[in-house]
Amino acid sequence: MATGSRVLIGLAMILIISGELLVPGEGTCQGDIEGLMRECAVYVQRPGPRVNPSVACCKVVKRSDIPCACGRITPSVQKMIDMNKVVLVTSFCGRPLAHGTKCGS
Repeated sequence: MATGSRVLIGLAMILIISGELLVPGEGTCQGDIEGLMRECAVYVQRPGPRVNPSVACCKVVKRSDIPCACGRITPSVQKMIDMNKVVLVTSFCGRPLAHGTKCGS
């Protein structure tokens, strides 16, 4: 899977933790970005072990527009994400990243 596509959920999750916002002026993504941060950030941030996400994390992942959020993430947020963990979370939650998905800048 391409490195850019691995960013998908993780960027959205860390977005609020880091104090960085989505790129302005492009509307709002559907779903629960704050819920992603609250329930899933621990599973994708650096450092830490690779751990399967919780049921609560997966529920938020399943109801969020991850590709939309992914496309609006800032470069500084990307640096805080372990892309392999992002792939693990999305796959484990039944929302594997689409091949060729572009995340961030």
